[in-house]
Amino acid sequence: MRTHRQREAELEREGWVRQFVAGEPRLSEAADMYRELGFEVHLEPLPSDLDCETCGGTEGGAECRACFDGVEHLYRVIYTRPYKGDKAAENGLF
Repeated sequence: MRTHRQREAELEREGWVRQFVAGEPRLSEAADMYRELGFEVHLEPLPSDLDCETCGGTEGGAECRACFDGVEHLYRVIYTRPYKGDKAAENGLF
């Protein structure tokens, strides 16, 4: 089973850039906005393998997840990358 860090590295190799975490209705609004700006949008579930060790300022490098405890399923991580090839031309974006 791959870790969150491995999945993040895989997405980066594919050209995806992590933007932010959101829940509805902001999630759909942000995804639509990025698409209108000419980006592909990929939504990832919040990783379950992260531990919040340092909520104060994440000094230890861990990501704080206190706000998501018990409601992780309601949020997604938004990743974007520029449209590639024919898709961009079809939309008249570039």
